[in-house]
Formats: sequence, structure tokens, C-alpha cells
Amino acid sequence: MKDAAGEESQENHQNEIAELEDRLRRAKERLKSTSTSQSSPTTTSTTNNPQQTAGAPPSPSPPLPSHPNSNPHSHITAAPNPHHYLLLLSDSALPLGSFAFSSGLESYREHARTTRSPAPFASFLPLSVSSLAATSLPFALAAHRDPRRLPELDDALDAATPCAVARRASVAQGRALLGVWEKSFAPASAAAGGRDGGFGSGVGVGAGDDGELREVLKDFSALLRSGSASGSGSGGAAKEEEEEEEEGVLQQQVSAHFAPLFGAVARALGLTARQAAYVFVLGHVRNLTSAAMRAGVFGPFQAQKILAGAGAQRLVAAAIDREWDTPFEDAGQTAPVLDLWVGRHEILYSKIFNS
Repeated sequence: MKDAAGEESQENHQNEIAELEDRLRRAKERLKSTSTSQSSPTTTSTTNNPQQTAGAPPSPSPPLPSHPNSNPHSHITAAPNPHHYLLLLSDSALPLGSFAFSSGLESYREHARTTRSPAPFASFLPLSVSSLAATSLPFALAAHRDPRRLPELDDALDAATPCAVARRASVAQGRALLGVWEKSFAPASAAAGGRDGGFGSGVGVGAGDDGELREVLKDFSALLRSGSASGSGSGGAAKEEEEEEEEGVLQQQVSAHFAPLFGAVARALGLTARQAAYVFVLGHVRNLTSAAMRAGVFGPFQAQKILAGAGAQRLVAAAIDREWDTPFEDAGQTAPVLDLWVGRHEILYSKIFNS
């Protein structure tokens, strides 16, 4: 009886397998018929093509349509965004060497040790910002409004800077900025396309002077290099200068001060006059807080608290508003003691900054 039961069980399994195979075969046939009906237009076009052989594979299906939300002009280069360069100019990582200068803060702290001031930085910051706005901001704004006067503005600022230490710091940062423009900003902005800024407007309106702006900075750089080369030349240069003076042609030497160069470069990068002024003054506040932090006056969180505070914002805005219409001919020092502190930095016994 066991053998009969086993044979019956095996027969049931075989019948079940046969039924499953039959269902699988029918499902495959339905799938094949469905795929054939869907691909019939492609098959017809392939059959009607006389250039395709019978054994060749069917032609590839047409590409899928683009997404309905895709931009059809995505291959076109986006218009240059002046906010991009605004952020770059305000970046503390901009290689200008500003970290090497304290703008007189180190000397002020050394000379103010006997005063027992409870908040030396709080007293120094407004004086320094006022001094920068009165002595340098008019030159930056004038260069932004008319970059063609860059050599004249540079010469005027050089004559208006009696402190040798302050002059050295300004020239070092200005030449560094000119190098950043030539090696980084100029190629990048040229590749991105022209930018706005009509000469004389001062507000970044109008296109078409991008090439002239570049020529102004290029000529200024060439003038700086030619002046350096002539200064290191032989004695024959004096004779040539005399001949030029006889002809009424005076070779203008430039120093590359930071303020007028900043205004011209900011204009070339598409910043408005107000944006350039704010970045210029705020950069000075940032450099002062960085110098105070490295000098051990306070820590990094306190430095950021000062920069983010409403007091710093009011200080920067008030300085810009006060000097907005000041002609560069009227620029002058509002805190003469700052020149004394900056100048006496040279005689400090130990120091961590260049000025």
C-alpha cells in the first residue's frame, strides 16, 4: 500500500508541474504578442527601409524628450553676477597680505599701557574707521566713478600720506591687489563675459566700457613696471628724462596705493559705488578685529560678535555717508595721533605685525 501511495503522490507532483509549465508557456505567448503589437510601427519602418539588410538589428529608438521643466538655453553661459565678485573682494582669504598689518593697533596698545583703558579696542576702532574713511575712501570712490583718473588719484594719495609706515602698507596691499586682478580676476571676468559700468555713472550702469576698464588697469600696471625699471636703470636715464622735459612730456610715476586701485578693480568687476565703499570700509574693520584677535585682545567668537553687531554696521554706514560726496582733494586725517602711533611702530622692541 505504501508503494501505491508513493506512486500516486509522484503522479500528483508531475501533474502539478505540467500545469505550471503550461501556464508559464501561455504567459510567455501573451507577453510576446503584446510586445509585437507595440513595436509594429518601428518594424514597419525598418522593413520599408531599402538600405537595411534583413539580418541587421533594428535602428535605435529616438531619444527621449527633455524634461518639461528643463531650460532650453542651459548651454548658454550665465550672465556674470556682480555679487560673486563682491563676496570675493570681501573674503579675508583674498591674498593682499592684510594680515601682516595692524593699522597702528599694536603700537596703540603698547603706548596706551599706562592709561589703564578698560576697553582699548573699543576706543581705537572708531578712530581708525574715521581715519580710513577721511583719508582713503574719497580716493576709492573717485577711482570707481572715473577709473581713467587712476594715475592722478594714486599720485595725489601718495602726496597726502606723510607717514612712511602707512604709505608702505598701502602700497604693499595695492600692488598685491593689482597682481590678483591680473592673474585671477581679469581672466575669470573676461571668460564670463562683459560687465556693466559706464564711465562717469559711478553706479554700474551701462555696458560697453569693459574693454576700456581693462585697458586702464593694464596701462596702470605697465606704468608701474616702467617706473620700477627706470628707477633701477643706469645713469643714462637722467639724460632721457631731461630730453622728455624739454619736449614737455613728463613721465608720471605711480606707487599703486590700495584705495584707488580697490575702487577701479571693484568697478571693473561690476560692483556699484555703494557696494565698493561698504566692502572697503568693512574690510578695514575685519582686518582690525583679526589683528586684535592675533594680538590676544580677545578671542575669535568676540571678534565675530563685533563684526556682526549693530555697532559695527552703524560705524561703517556712518563713515560712508559722511565721506560720500567728499572730493579727494579735501581728503585729510581726522585723527592725527593715528599717524604717530603708526609711525612709532618702527621703534617697538618686539612686534608681530609689519605696521
